[in-house]
Amino acid sequence: MPSWDELQKEIKEVPSAHDQIRRKYLAELSELTGRATIVYYSGWNEKGHLAAQGLGPNFSVNDADKNGFMATIHNLDRTHGLDLILHTPGGDVAATESIVEYLRSMFGTDIRVIVPHLAMSAGTMIALAAKTILMGKHSSLGPIDPQIMGVPAHGILEEFNTAKEQIAVDQSQIAVWQPIIAKYTPTLVGEADKSVRWAEAITKSWLASGMFDGEDNAEAKAEKAVKELSSHSVTLAHNRHYGPPAVAALGLKVKLLEDDPVIQEAVLTVHHACVLTLSETAAIKIIENHLGSAQISAVQVGMPAPPFMQGPPMMTPVIQAPIPQPPSELPPDTSVRV
Repeated sequence: MPSWDELQKEIKEVPSAHDQIRRKYLAELSELTGRATIVYYSGWNEKGHLAAQGLGPNFSVNDADKNGFMATIHNLDRTHGLDLILHTPGGDVAATESIVEYLRSMFGTDIRVIVPHLAMSAGTMIALAAKTILMGKHSSLGPIDPQIMGVPAHGILEEFNTAKEQIAVDQSQIAVWQPIIAKYTPTLVGEADKSVRWAEAITKSWLASGMFDGEDNAEAKAEKAVKELSSHSVTLAHNRHYGPPAVAALGLKVKLLEDDPVIQEAVLTVHHACVLTLSETAAIKIIENHLGSAQISAVQVGMPAPPFMQGPPMMTPVIQAPIPQPPSELPPDTSVRV
């Protein structure tokens, strides 16, 4: 008979019902497509109220996710490409760039991003690094304009330039603009400009070398799509949703799940299994492959966030959709998001 320690170890090694069901259907999807398959799922919709405990950044794309991708890619057969099933509010620009470059170093550009529901902000940037994007009629991508301290970087630049123009014409406007500009932190305008140029540059390079590779006017096509998705004056709101028709209108390569009912059913079953895991367990993020290798971040409700879950430095560019928060007084968001 096993000892206490042996029994405890055995209990920890037995997957939960949620894990077993999720992995079963993830393996079945990979069997259908013949491709390596990884899910990257955030629980920001299911557990967004935990943002009050400082967990918001851990819902986002961050540097800790690289460990999850390393663990799930290890020992995968990479010869037939990668299907990345993506559900995320976005996150840190530097982490997004690093993860995309790592995925490409492993799979080249033979990457298909599947969006069963939402891949917003930096999640959209990851999708634009793929060869094709597979979406349902209900699925959405979003704008990719960086956010600094919760404010669109494009908006900061527009406001600052408007102030300069109005003051140049009428010096009395100084009294109007001075209290507004006085709220800017040092280097804010410069950081806003750099974050916009950074996000646009890497996304254009991914489109030109991936989705539009080998096509005439690849650079121009990439420029058009990125400019429309990154301009706050065009998108109007950072959490705006772009369904398949709007994504296709940008010239991006998008295919509908509904065109293949067998794949659609398999993808949505995996999606539902992941959402149920995030809703009914302590999990807040899942990175998992079709072989069952996984990194699952979890939290004990009511406990303070451990250090690795704390937010990025104040001026780190981040592109992220809003995370639901409870109706209470919370400290202002001082990070930069996409």
